[in-house]
Amino acid sequence: MFESLSDRLSGVFDRLRGRGALNEADVRGAMREVRIALLEADVALPVVREFVDKATEKAVGQQVLKSITPGQQVVKIVHDTLVEMLGADESELNVDVTPPAIVMMVGLQGSGKTTTTAKLAKRLSDGKAGGGRKKVMMASLDVNRPAAQEQLAVLGTQAEVATLPIVQGQQPVDIARRALQSAKLQGFDVLLLDTAGRLHVDQALMDEMKAVAEVSRPQEILLVVDALTGQDAVNVAKSFSDQVDLTGVVLTRMDGDARGGAALSMRAVTGKPIKFAGVGEGIDKLEGFHPERVAGRILGMGDVVSLVERAQETIKVEEAEALAKKMAKGQFDLNDLRNQLQQMQRMGGLGALAGMLPGMKKIQNAMDQSGMDNRILLRMDAMIGSMTPKERSKPELMNAKRKIRVANGSGTTVQDVNRLLKMHQEMATAMKKIKKMGGLGKLGSLFGGGGAGGLGGMLGGGGAAPPAGLPGLPGAGGGGQPFNLPPGFDKFIKK
Repeated sequence: MFESLSDRLSGVFDRLRGRGALNEADVRGAMREVRIALLEADVALPVVREFVDKATEKAVGQQVLKSITPGQQVVKIVHDTLVEMLGADESELNVDVTPPAIVMMVGLQGSGKTTTTAKLAKRLSDGKAGGGRKKVMMASLDVNRPAAQEQLAVLGTQAEVATLPIVQGQQPVDIARRALQSAKLQGFDVLLLDTAGRLHVDQALMDEMKAVAEVSRPQEILLVVDALTGQDAVNVAKSFSDQVDLTGVVLTRMDGDARGGAALSMRAVTGKPIKFAGVGEGIDKLEGFHPERVAGRILGMGDVVSLVERAQETIKVEEAEALAKKMAKGQFDLNDLRNQLQQMQRMGGLGALAGMLPGMKKIQNAMDQSGMDNRILLRMDAMIGSMTPKERSKPELMNAKRKIRVANGSGTTVQDVNRLLKMHQEMATAMKKIKKMGGLGKLGSLFGGGGAGGLGGMLGGGGAAPPAGLPGLPGAGGGGQPFNLPPGFDKFIKK
């Protein structure tokens, strides 16, 4: 989402880092470019002015200009100011109250409110929104949009969350009262009220929203805003905050190609925290909004913490433990490689991983220029899938005839098969070297602790030897060593 802004800022900071010493004119010139980059990203003008003034004031101080690495110091100041603009990390809901806690969802028509309600219910029932697992019920108060109530019922089935039975002809305030009574009688911890989407100029619907709020007295009123809205998102937020006491914002379509101005402006304009961000269509694609991590992604510093969390959610423990045992013996066949490629796909594919890892911007650009995307993982998986079980466990059996058969079966070329086999061979060789060095546990200690649990352990957790998270990832430990693509992977990208 922040790709164009990130590219612009990366160019500015690369030039700063390339200079040994900086003077005040250099810093002010860079800040002018930062200002332009933010305006192009659709950030509200008052927010841009305040941001640039704050950052410039800190950056032209003698402590920065006389430091050993002034360019890095300026980047840090911009990062800290960006985090300050995005607000504190408040991605948990205030639902630890006398049950049922009421969460009211409001927003414009078409902002993704109903889907977000179901995603949030799923997150609460899984215990990912703070305070442990909750017994959740959803109720649709949208009597204007055809089949809106039926849509929430379907989403409730997908999320395995209860929904209030539909009573035809009942009005929103009455539905809210019935939902509250039902939630109390059935012992639900949290009740989510999905209100009707409205235009911020429609006062009748605004009055209806206020009436529902008065009846239900919600602990949380969340404004759902489409990140693609751009500058108008700020006006939307203002109009809603004037009518009801908002407690937070949820941004949808954060995985889209919006310029990101809405996200950066929202906190500064409303004074309300951005609590969650929708990052995909799936029912589980709702993440907590962490300002420091978002700032890191924008400035090309990566977001290793989110990557670790995503890995912990997607890694299959049995697979990781089985692979750990094989790797401890210096073994690594094509079945293991296939599991690793599938793990990368479950974590969001190459693009998502590149955006979270520091120093991966150039590799991502190389992929974009070559027209490569996540299909590369599917092609590699197809090649391995076209092999017999015996060939996957013993890649040395692959002769010329077998390679032709695999290439034909997977819709690729013999050269692609050769690249895949070479990549596997280099990884298998690396595993044997690790065994000679004393195994993964020994190697992990060299990097500051190793760690169990797949990628999370490899990026610095404590514990035993790390099983596999991603192929080619060294035990980075607390020091944060760089991510390495699997040996030979770059040849697929450059092809």
